[in-house]
Amino acid sequence: QGDIEFNNVSLVYPARSDEIALQNVSFKIKAGQTCAFVGPSGSGKSTCINLLERFYDPTEGKILIDGREIQEYDHKYLHEKLAMVGQEPILFNRSIKENINYAYYRNSEKKDDL
Repeated sequence: QGDIEFNNVSLVYPARSDEIALQNVSFKIKAGQTCAFVGPSGSGKSTCINLLERFYDPTEGKILIDGREIQEYDHKYLHEKLAMVGQEPILFNRSIKENINYAYYRNSEKKDDL
């Protein structure tokens, strides 16, 4: 499916233990729903994405995907299933289709699906 839930999630980055990066954040995103993280610099947008990609695990709270804790999922699986467009996206000097193919099919033999 792909339902995502943050349940009272907090994070303190290991290298900055004196600074709370995220505190008691809760939200739900239904499978297939489009979601945008919008807010001022330093408000936790990138931190939420870093947690979803398991670059870090929450200091407190739980992140659930389809009701299962995110730690039960393999990093590679998560990276294949999540897509993000950063604040300053970089595209190759190719068509949009070729840019998507590069990211989506670089480890696949099927390239005719798009």
